[in-house]
Amino acid sequence: MKVQVIVGSVRENRVTDKAAKWIAAEAAQLTGVEAEVVDLIDYPMPLFNEAVSPRYNPERKPAPEVKKWLDKVAEADAYVFVTPEYNRSTSAVIKNAIDFLDYQLEKKPVLLVGHGSAGGAQAIANLRQAFPGVGAVTIPKAVYLTDRPGEVIDDDGKLNEEVANRAYGPQTVLQSALEELKWYSDALTAARAKN
Repeated sequence: MKVQVIVGSVRENRVTDKAAKWIAAEAAQLTGVEAEVVDLIDYPMPLFNEAVSPRYNPERKPAPEVKKWLDKVAEADAYVFVTPEYNRSTSAVIKNAIDFLDYQLEKKPVLLVGHGSAGGAQAIANLRQAFPGVGAVTIPKAVYLTDRPGEVIDDDGKLNEEVANRAYGPQTVLQSALEELKWYSDALTAARAKN
């Protein structure tokens, strides 16, 4: 399984990138998993401005900066979208990136990881509504980081040892969610191969 961990914040002094590094390192520990951090800061795009919805535009010619994003995201079998919670929702940069997709995530699984108020629960709920629109499958499990990532994850993506050793802390929850993501990826990859 090739999994992309998407950094869903581009603002100054963000901490979402630290969480993404931690998640990618954990994912890479699973057998048969290749993990890559994909940072939306490296894929600057305009606000969604196409005249026709991408999934319904057979004549679509995306702008070069959009095509760069589409080509990158198409490479993966599964995804982890790491979102902050801003004003009871996900970040605008994630929603914008989703709006440019057409079939790149079709019948592929997505794990949602949130941080912020109540572990980013409202941001995750928003994304659960958005992803079916591009054909993606959000897996049942999600990870709600109730600790502040900037305080418990260092710049290299290493989780604080005390937090990592909690009985049912973020380390345990993430490992379980990544195993579920792998299960869904394997199942959906096999199903797509039959079509």
